[in-house]
Amino acid sequence: MALTAVHVSDVPNLDQVPDKAPLYATRFSQGIEIGRTSKFLVVGHRGNGMNLLHSADRRMNALKENSILSFNAAANYPIDFIEFDVQGTVYERRITELSLAEFLSYGPQKEEGLTGKPLMRKTKDGKIVSWTVETDDSACTLKEAFEKVNPSIGFNIELKFDDHIVYQQDYLIHVLKAVLHVVLEYAKGRPIIFSSFQPDAALLVKKLQTCYPVFFLTNGGTEIYYDVRRNSLEEATKLCLEGGLEGIVSEVKGIFRNPGLVNKIKESKLSLLTYGKLNNVPEAVYMQHLMGIDGVIVDFVEQVTDAVCKLVKKPDEILLEGEEKVQNRPQFSQRELSFLLKLIPELIQQ
Repeated sequence: MALTAVHVSDVPNLDQVPDKAPLYATRFSQGIEIGRTSKFLVVGHRGNGMNLLHSADRRMNALKENSILSFNAAANYPIDFIEFDVQGTVYERRITELSLAEFLSYGPQKEEGLTGKPLMRKTKDGKIVSWTVETDDSACTLKEAFEKVNPSIGFNIELKFDDHIVYQQDYLIHVLKAVLHVVLEYAKGRPIIFSSFQPDAALLVKKLQTCYPVFFLTNGGTEIYYDVRRNSLEEATKLCLEGGLEGIVSEVKGIFRNPGLVNKIKESKLSLLTYGKLNNVPEAVYMQHLMGIDGVIVDFVEQVTDAVCKLVKKPDEILLEGEEKVQNRPQFSQRELSFLLKLIPELIQQ
């Protein structure tokens, strides 16, 4: 379930968003500058990982995604950002169509003795199933996330819109201003990244503020949409350069199928992150580090951060006192790496 900001009708008119908030865009102009994970970004997907309701892996159903509980659980590990959705759909209504009280009435309630409305989820094949996890948590607002989540953790705020709706610009601006109103009031010194699969929303949030970097989310050509800007890494790069965006977040399979595009994206002075199930595999994460990708969005936060600390950091940084120097990282010659990059697209196609 996505966070809500405030109902758009309650937002004052923001003809010009002030640009006095902390400036983080410069951190990304020459590639992402990382403070906690040795120059390679690890981002917790929807906090400590998304919920996959029919997965046999208990980690996918341990904590309610996009909740304060999940956000702070992820913050216990050496990550730099948590990623979460703002907006979203409840049954057949968008969160922007609900009042704040309606939104908070779903799921567990903060007040003792109250029972929330059952929270359901629609699967990709159209089935409606009960949203059941081992440890549940109540819905939260974006304001609450700023107030209750460990302040050392950055927020990657995904601006969520329906894939199959053509939005008018006035509507997008109205929704984006609602989010920006909360961010600019409560972010204080917290690092922020905005991202969106909706091309016009990404371009508009860049125009509406100058404080925070904006990344365009793409499937990297693994799925095809009516809007051609969403259908390839080449189109994503073009959109970023034309709109002054700071980077791309691609489905990792799109990168592995087209590894040669990584250098072209980096040569364009764009940062590059990835998401997807393969990012829960430490070897796939390390390969991306070798390829020059700036970071990964992951579900298995504990396992991946542990692997990144061992594989990505310099060996001297992970030795305990009295231990002999041990090389923990796989070693590839340039020839071997080139072979792997040629082989990976064939493996991904299987």
